[in-house]
This record gives sequence, structure tokens and C-alpha cells, in this order.
Amino acid sequence: MGSGELSGRDVLASAVRGQGRRVAVGSVLGSLHQLGEALVPVLVGVVVDQAVAGQDAGRLVLWLAVLAVMYVCLSWSFRLGARAGERGAEEAAHELRLAIVRRVLDARGGAESDRLSGELANVATEDAKRVGAVNMALMSGTWAVAGIAVSAVALLLTSLTLGLIVLLGTPVLLWLGHLLSKPLERRSAAEQDRAAGAAGVAADLVAGLRVLKGLGARQAAVERYRRTSEVSLAATLRAARAESWQTGLVLALTGGFIALIAWVGGRLALDGSLTLGQLVSAVGLALFLLGPLETFAWVNAELAQGRASAARIADVLAVPPAVVGGEEPVPDVVRGELRLRGVRLGGLAGLDLDVAAGRLTGIAVTDPACAEALLSCLGREADPESGSVELDGVPLTRLDPAGLRSAVLVAAHDAALFEGSLAGNVLPEDAGVEDDGERAEPDPRTDAAMAAADADEVARSLPHGAATGVGEGGRSLSGGQRQRVLLARALRAGPPVLVVHDPTTAVDAVTEARIAEGIRELRQGRTTVVVTNSPALLAVTDRVVLLDGGRVGAEGTHAELARTDETYRTAVLA
Repeated sequence: MGSGELSGRDVLASAVRGQGRRVAVGSVLGSLHQLGEALVPVLVGVVVDQAVAGQDAGRLVLWLAVLAVMYVCLSWSFRLGARAGERGAEEAAHELRLAIVRRVLDARGGAESDRLSGELANVATEDAKRVGAVNMALMSGTWAVAGIAVSAVALLLTSLTLGLIVLLGTPVLLWLGHLLSKPLERRSAAEQDRAAGAAGVAADLVAGLRVLKGLGARQAAVERYRRTSEVSLAATLRAARAESWQTGLVLALTGGFIALIAWVGGRLALDGSLTLGQLVSAVGLALFLLGPLETFAWVNAELAQGRASAARIADVLAVPPAVVGGEEPVPDVVRGELRLRGVRLGGLAGLDLDVAAGRLTGIAVTDPACAEALLSCLGREADPESGSVELDGVPLTRLDPAGLRSAVLVAAHDAALFEGSLAGNVLPEDAGVEDDGERAEPDPRTDAAMAAADADEVARSLPHGAATGVGEGGRSLSGGQRQRVLLARALRAGPPVLVVHDPTTAVDAVTEARIAEGIRELRQGRTTVVVTNSPALLAVTDRVVLLDGGRVGAEGTHAELARTDETYRTAVLA
């Protein structure tokens, strides 16, 4: 399921098509179950007429045995049909979750724009579950149709009048149920929107809990979430009221319909048109109809909620990518020369910049917006509004984004750590980390990266060393410790081009000096760009470029610029 022109109807159709075989199998088994259920009242009527009324013990035993076999068949058909339905619903929801995750993780980006992480999580869980449940609803609807059809035929054979009442009245009930589901669909969409918003705010607040406590803003944050949660609660209550009204009205209509069938059947029995057994069968069939008709009410509610959730999923899947194009593979050998010409984006105003291959280049800025825009261009999170960015003479817009990010790794200072051990955060997935967080075997590259980032000192300070869990987002670590682990992860990746942004803002001066030397030594001969205003880091670079007003304001060594350029001294040394 790809992005582009996509609607909620497309999402629903895809979810059902993907489980077509299971839907068909479940529908057949469920229909057979309904056939058996509908035949039970008929058999009971036969028992009354042939065995009870005739006082024939042999026939009574025979028909009771038939009923016993019928119930065994009913049990197995229901179990197998329900199993197929539930599996179809769960697998459809699973496929939708995978599609959403693939879209969110797509190298071309865009899906996360204007959405909180909690909102995306809500779409991938609750909305996917509701859309997956449509498969079960469709199967249940098929079962209900089969049950009503069999009941109508049985009633027609028993009494033409009763059969016609069922055949003519059922479509009217279904149409009324569909009309009653419309308010529920609208309110279900609003409920999911508010719930997703509340989840997003909650995730956002939890992620910044430590900062909020430090700022003394915890109470304000609680009040913000309380307001958002109250809005979500109100939407949920409105949806619940709509569902209860819909269910109650459908049940009332269904009850009236069943009462009509029973009343007509009773009148026919009184005037001799029906035998006692036929009356029992007619009343039993009328009561049996209550189940399929209630199922239709449930199906309408599920479809209404599924349509609303499908529209929300379609909104995520159909978001256009942040960057387009880029089909060429990245060359096997990357020298690492970067060139920017006339780049305009954010704070960049026609930037011309050359980064030599195999050198350690520092970039200082007078405006943080320039740093953010530069990182977006180099990591191809966004394409320039004008101008070009090239790697070894090839425009980035021609290269596959996923391959490009393996060649040019942009390590943002605010990247997140994952749940798990410190070692698991530094080593790539294929480097071999045991379940307890220990490395399966020694890895010199990891040891070198940890030492260069001074993350080995972090490991030594933890109770279980590198096997210690860091908590969700690395919350069990201090800001400086998180920075060192993040830097170690970037260094361990060892890309041809590494771009790091402010990797030492939360560490002390002595540690920062060690890290600066560690980066220079470990990245010797490979292209490295350090975007920072830290004098300690800039001092170890081969060349420093000062971005001022969105363009190159000065360049040279750190010592030269500190001695000759006032703007540089203000930006870096002030």
C-alpha cells in the first residue's frame, strides 16, 4: 500500500482484499453455522408435531439425536468460522501497522510533519485495529444475511405471510440501521482525532519531563494535558452516546419486528392455518432472527468506526514525501567531497560551500537557523528551495535517500536513544549483542568509538557497565552521558561522511577536549563536518568556515579566525 492519492475507501478495500481468502472461508463456515441455527427451531417444531403430539417415543429419541448432531456441527462451524474471522482481522491490522511504520520510516520523510509521535502511534494501533476489525464485521454481516435468508425460506415454507413479512421488513430495518450509523461515524472520527491528540501531547510531555521539572513548569504541563484529555473525553462520550442511541434504536426496531412476526404467527395458529409445531417453529425462527438483526447493528457500528479510522490512516499514508526523486545508487566508493552552490533554505541565503574529502571541517554559525538548514540539506531531510548540494560531484537529488544516509550520516544533537542497554545503542543490529546487553565477542571498532566519544567512561560509571539499560529515550542517563553515547553510536557507524551537530554542549571542558581529540584521531582520513560554535572542537579541525547571514562570512583555521575576525570571535569566544 503506497502513498499518493489514497482515500479511506482505498484503505478499507486493501485491508479486505488482503484477507480475501480468510474472509471467504470464514463467511462460508459462518453461513453454515447460521443455517444450522435457523434449522434448530424447525427441528423443534417437527419434534412437537411428530413426537410430542403423536406421543411417539421412538421418533422423539430419533429427533433428539438429530438435534444433538446438529449442535456438534454448530459448535465446530462457529469455532472455525470465528477463528478465520479473528485471524483475518488481526492480520489485516498487522499489515496496516507495517504500512504505517514503513511510511513513517521512509527515507524520503514527510509522514511525521505536523504530527506528534503519540498521534502516529495512535493511528498505528487503535485505527489499524478498527480497520482490521472490518474483516470480522463483513464476515459477521454475511453470516447474518445467511441466517435471515434461511429463516425467511423456512417461514415461507411454513407460512407465506410470515415469509413475506421477513423478506420485506428486513431491508427496511437494514436501511434504517445504516442511517442511524451516520452520526456514529462522524463522532467516531472526532473521537479518534481527539484521542490521538491527547496521546501525542502525553508522549511529548513525558519526553520532556526532566526539562519541565527543571523549569518548574510541571504544573503548567499537567494543566495542558488535563485540558487536552478533557476534550478527548468529551469526544469519546459523544461517540459513546451516539453508539448507545444507535444500538438502542436498532434494538427497539428489531424487537418490534420480532413482535410483529410472533403476533401474526399467533393469529394464524388460532384460525388453524398453522399447527402447534409450526407455531413453535415460527416463534423460534422469529426469536432466532433477533441474533442476525443485532449483528447488523454491530456491523453498522464497526463499519462506521472502520471508515473513520481508515480515513485517518489514509491521511498518513498519502502524505507526500518531504523530498522527491533520487533513484541512483550511491557509488561503492565514496571519497566524501561535499559541494553546495547557491543553496537557499531556511536561514541559508545562496550558500556556496566546499568541504574537502578526507578532512575535518568545522562550521560555526552566527544564526542557529543556518545550522538547522545546513543539516537538513546534507541529510536530505529537505531539498533546497534553490541551488544544489553534491556528493563527489553528484547532486544529492539523484541519489537514493536510503543509500545516501548510509554514506552521509548526519548525527543531530537531539537524536534519541532506544530502550535497551548502552551497548545495544552503540552497536548496529548486526554487530551481535546478547539479550543481557553484553557483546557476543570483542569489537575493536566499538571500543575505539566508545573511547573517542568518552562513552567508555559512562559505561564504567554504570552498575552493569555497557550492559546497563538506559531507559526509554535514555532517560536514566544525564544529558552529557546521552550526548557521549549518541556520538559513540555515530562514530561506530563509520560512514564515509559524518556530520555531527553540537555533540558536546552538555559536557565539561576537560571531557570536551578529550572528545575533540578523539574525533580527530578516529576520523583521520575520512570526511567529517562538525557544526558547532565550541572552541575546543573547532580548534582541532583542519579548516573552519563561519556562516554569517546565510553565507560564508570567513574561513581559515580556528587560530587565524580567532585572531583576525571580530564576528567569529563574537560567535565562538564570547
